[in-house]
Amino acid sequence: MSTERIAEFARLTKETDIKIRLNLDGSGKANIDTGIGFLDHMLEGFARHGFFDLDLTCKGDLLVDCHHTVEDCGICLGTVIKKALGTKEGIKRYGSCILPMDETLVLCAVDLCNRPYLNFDAQFDMERVGYLDTEMVREFFYAISYTAGMNLHIKELDGSNTHHLIEAMFKAFARALDEATTKDPRITDVLSTKGAL
Repeated sequence: MSTERIAEFARLTKETDIKIRLNLDGSGKANIDTGIGFLDHMLEGFARHGFFDLDLTCKGDLLVDCHHTVEDCGICLGTVIKKALGTKEGIKRYGSCILPMDETLVLCAVDLCNRPYLNFDAQFDMERVGYLDTEMVREFFYAISYTAGMNLHIKELDGSNTHHLIEAMFKAFARALDEATTKDPRITDVLSTKGAL
C-alpha cells in the first residue's frame, strides 16, 4: 500500500482547462502557469512555504475576466488536497499561522474536519494587483475550503499594502496547511472523538 500523499486532477469546462498535481510531502517545488502572473507568484509562494510540490496549468477565458480562472484553480487545488489526504489517519488536523510581512500581519487557521466553512476578514484598498482582481482572493479561498472540506479562517490583523496582504494570506495558508497535514506518530487513527472526520 502506497504511503505517498500525491494527487492529480484534470478539469475541463467551456471556461477553463486545468491540470494539477500536488505532493503534500514535497520540498516546495512549483511549476505554475495560470495566465495570471500575480496568481502564479502567489501559488509559487504557497508551494515554497508549505513544502508542497505543485504543478498547475490553466488555460482560461481571460478575455472575459479572471473570475473563472481563479475560482476554478481554487476548486482544483481543494480537490487535490482532499484526494492527497486520503483517510486523514495520523494527521494533526489543525494548523494555524500568524504571518508578518512588512507592515502586514495575517492570521490563518485550518481544520481539516470535512466540514467546509470560510471566514474571510480583510479589506483591500486596490481593486487589482497585476492582472488579479482582488475580490477574487476570497473566492479562491472559498473554493478551496468547500472542495477540500476544511474550516478555513483568514483574518487581516494589520496592514495597508494590498500586495503584501494577499501574499501574507497565501503564505500563512501554506504554513497552516502544512501543520494540519503533518503526521503525528501519537495519532493512530483520526484525531476526533467521533472516530471519523
